[in-house]
Amino acid sequence: MPGCAIGQAALDSKVLVLNKLFLAVRVISARRALCMLWSDLAEVIHIDADEGQAVQFSSHDFASWSELSAYQRRFEAEKHDWVRTVRVDIAVPRVIRLLGYDRLPAQSVKLNRRNLFARDRNQCQYCGKAYPTSELSIDHVLPRSLGGGDSWTNLVCACIRCNARKGGRTPEGARMALIRKPVAPKRNPLIAVRLGQDRYSSWKQFLDNAYWSVELG
Repeated sequence: MPGCAIGQAALDSKVLVLNKLFLAVRVISARRALCMLWSDLAEVIHIDADEGQAVQFSSHDFASWSELSAYQRRFEAEKHDWVRTVRVDIAVPRVIRLLGYDRLPAQSVKLNRRNLFARDRNQCQYCGKAYPTSELSIDHVLPRSLGGGDSWTNLVCACIRCNARKGGRTPEGARMALIRKPVAPKRNPLIAVRLGQDRYSSWKQFLDNAYWSVELG
């Protein structure tokens, strides 16, 4: 099935979590979402969007979602990621709604290469050009030799040429300027990347940049 994931890959896909007021609060793995659904801690919010008609929502517990999955498996398998169980193949939900409480505990965004590249949009923070990840490096704005550590505010993406030019100096010492000040992201920077994928298009119905603060679980 092109365009969909099965098994472990499906369990690692992401699910948007809403609170009881249908406000987005977090993103978690499909594995955790299905556990919450099985434990009656959450329900699936499924978007029924026929072309040319108003968007409608339906809610499902584990049993009714399993029944709907049988229909989806037969008629629209390519639109979903799938988890196989002994009895049935279950479609991975894209959105779930909490039933028992309004928020999940807040978590900070993990500092790693993937999230740094996403935060900086694969742009060298000195020359401003975009590069594939294979041609980018991580630069310490304040070099380690001068006491600079690993933090969101001291790490930026840099192309190999700019990183070599800067060397072990500060930007001021190398007469180079950052195109933007590095800051710790309030939400996982990969959210914006996922919103551009068809598989997560249903998230847009619940996301308003004026108020949402989603973090990755």
